[in-house]
Amino acid sequence: MNQHLLMIEDDARLAHMVSEYLGQSGYVVTHAGDAQAGLASLQTSPADLVVLDLMLPDMDGLEVCRRIRAMPGALAQTPILMLTAKGDPMDRIIGLEMGADDYLPKPFEPRELLARIRAVLRRRVEDLPGTGKRLRFGSLEIDRDARTVCVAGQTCDLTSYQFDLLVALAERAGRVLTRDQIMEAVRGRELEAFDRSIDVHMGRIRAAIEVDAKEPKRILTVRGVGYVFARQQD
Repeated sequence: MNQHLLMIEDDARLAHMVSEYLGQSGYVVTHAGDAQAGLASLQTSPADLVVLDLMLPDMDGLEVCRRIRAMPGALAQTPILMLTAKGDPMDRIIGLEMGADDYLPKPFEPRELLARIRAVLRRRVEDLPGTGKRLRFGSLEIDRDARTVCVAGQTCDLTSYQFDLLVALAERAGRVLTRDQIMEAVRGRELEAFDRSIDVHMGRIRAAIEVDAKEPKRILTVRGVGYVFARQQD
């Protein structure tokens, strides 16, 4: 069955071009011209991924992202790829903080959009290496098959990409990893110079799994190098 993509984009010409291109690659694309139509479409016909424009006529794309993440059940976990028209890196940082899985600045090449979509969807469904289906560190439990994370029995709210980042660290517990190594481990896009997206995601993960995100005990920062996942945890 072909995967269903929802594109929320007010530029009808761009949406038509992108829909045709993605359609040639086997995707079924639904286009919504504004935020309200997009949110309604997602609730009536769930998508495998949402391509979301940051600048919409009736609602800010960040607010749309927030509303999707607040939807009930599996809808809240729908992968979101945000399109940003501005060059300010704060746009993508804020988008990631709001729960987007990836971003792509405009203007973009359709083939790059296709590559990003495939990468996000692959991260969502692929089996990660490792002998056990569950990883346990004290009260923290990661179920790789169910793609869930629990602390003391309470489910943690993570995006698909953040889950993969956490697993990449947990599978290498005790090893200090650079940002480049972390990006390579999840097979996502290459890390750009001065790109803070990894740091943004780490902050979100810490907020979900740490007792005190300001004094983390599970994911530790190694200044000037990267991060290390603690082997021994409570």
